[in-house]
Amino acid sequence: MGQRGGRQETSKKLEMAQRETMKAEAKVQNNEEEAEKLKAKVQTLASVFGVADLKNGLTSSFSVPTEAIGLYNVGHSCWLNSLLQVFFMNIHFTRILRRITVPLYAEQQKKNVPYQMLLLLEEMQCGKQKAVYPIALAYCLSAYNVKLFVQHDAAQLFLTLWNLIKRQMKKPELVEELNGLYTICIQEHLACQKCSFEEKKNSSMLTLPLPLLDSNCRMLKTLKDCLQYFFHPEELTDHNMCFCDQCGRKTPFRQSMKLIHLPQTLTIHLKRFCFEKAAHIHKLSHYLPFPQDLDFNAVLTESQCQADDNEKAGWQYDLFAVIAHSGSISCGHYCAYIRSLTERKWYCFNDSEVCQVSWDDVKCTYGHSNLHWGETAYLLIYMKKDPQWPYPGV
Repeated sequence: MGQRGGRQETSKKLEMAQRETMKAEAKVQNNEEEAEKLKAKVQTLASVFGVADLKNGLTSSFSVPTEAIGLYNVGHSCWLNSLLQVFFMNIHFTRILRRITVPLYAEQQKKNVPYQMLLLLEEMQCGKQKAVYPIALAYCLSAYNVKLFVQHDAAQLFLTLWNLIKRQMKKPELVEELNGLYTICIQEHLACQKCSFEEKKNSSMLTLPLPLLDSNCRMLKTLKDCLQYFFHPEELTDHNMCFCDQCGRKTPFRQSMKLIHLPQTLTIHLKRFCFEKAAHIHKLSHYLPFPQDLDFNAVLTESQCQADDNEKAGWQYDLFAVIAHSGSISCGHYCAYIRSLTERKWYCFNDSEVCQVSWDDVKCTYGHSNLHWGETAYLLIYMKKDPQWPYPGV
């Protein structure tokens, strides 16, 4: 009985060991299959996005017109749809996006913003419907407190989205390219008016946030006026005085900014929403024209620049996109006007509806003082002039 019981016990152990071995082998096989699926997915994405850069401009490499794809509104997501279309229509951005590292696990993929953008762009490029639903990306963003069914500010959400993309890109070279594509570099100056003390600090920003009113609440009339006012020195006196270490007391200071570097894609934020008394936010709808061509050398003075001639030679821009806002603070809507980099034609991306428009249509976003609910430009996206564009094969 003892020997038989021992044999049975040994047999059970062997069976258990065999089952565990089979489970382990199956797990390895499943992992290998998952790895092969992931590898195939990466290869598919690479092949799709190898040509998606050309399709982004609404024209294929064979010059056959393709339909522009819209994005359905999934809960007041017009701000997200407008920003995504501007990102996706920028060939320089999609060339970075298609080279990201694909997360290994499903849970990581669900929470990875660049990857979800990549999947959405793939769906837009491969699908035949007029629009697609950005639901997976919207849920991904909700994990980072970017909620649906909420009125969001497109300028603020651009910063949030861009920082999430940067933070979740694993390749240092892609982060460097992303910075080079969007980052503005300035030098801040703070000079005491009672002694020779001066403090200098280099900093970076993703947008130029331009006020539309001067210090006396007078309306600035053109984009050039707004840029010049933004870089105009400010006198810090009375209750705005700063403490000077050299003087040992608070003294009047002169605060100024000098432009060091402008990126390939320049985002200008027209600050149309301003605070009034009792913390009430008011929308400035007045007429403010902006040009199709922008040369910073003709806008800023020598004293407002801290750049060499080679840097300044690249300060000539073409208008690439306009994100426009209509309605009020609490009940508004965004759409995007984007000029195709391949066709050089303007298109209006209004959620799921996309149509070709003229420059006169874009100029309607200049604003009008009597149309407080009218469509006004909120974000201007300029792109550096490229003498080699269009590229071969486009």
